[in-house]
Amino acid sequence: MTFVRVCGLGELEEDTPKRVELDGTPVSVVRTAGEVFAINDICSHANVSLSEGEVDDCHIECWLHGSRFDLRSGKPDALPATRPVPVYPVKIEGDDVLVSLTQES
Repeated sequence: MTFVRVCGLGELEEDTPKRVELDGTPVSVVRTAGEVFAINDICSHANVSLSEGEVDDCHIECWLHGSRFDLRSGKPDALPATRPVPVYPVKIEGDDVLVSLTQES
């Protein structure tokens, strides 16, 4: 599994998504509840950026229609979304946040 540095840990504000692009794939990196998550940045319902939404209790909410996705699994838990979005493995090395595009789910 290949990991790529996406940012420094200090660049991530708690509960504030950061959009990055890895090999043409938009990824939202989120620091919340003492962990860092990486989830595909495109809502499975409306094809808009999830990183523009709000984070609460390990979930990210799409700003357009209110779909919520679990940052751990990518599964939606609020309509109108019914399909999950990919989540990606994250590693922290020192102050570096590394993400692999290999999907966890």
